[in-house]
Amino acid sequence: MNVEKAAAQLEALGNPTRLQLYRTLVRAGEDGLAVGRIQEKLEIAASTLSHHLKRLVDTGLVTQERQATTLICRANYPGMQALVGYLVDECCADSRCGTAEKEVAA
Repeated sequence: MNVEKAAAQLEALGNPTRLQLYRTLVRAGEDGLAVGRIQEKLEIAASTLSHHLKRLVDTGLVTQERQATTLICRANYPGMQALVGYLVDECCADSRCGTAEKEVAA
């Protein structure tokens, strides 16, 4: 993952409504949720939900699939794992981690 993509995803998740929306979809699992169900759970206006969903879709954190007249939204788990991996892959690469220092001191 490149730094620009990671920054865009983190910026998208920096909005409290989008973060709550994303967490709702992560909790829903692979089946995802219909847009109407998300709206009920979050108690937000359809236009507001649409705006926030678009941002999450545009950054690759959420996918959408039309099933007849229903729009199903899902967390993009590989995208989420890539972002988390980007954040932790080089943990303590230039120094010792706190846990390693504690083990040496013990």
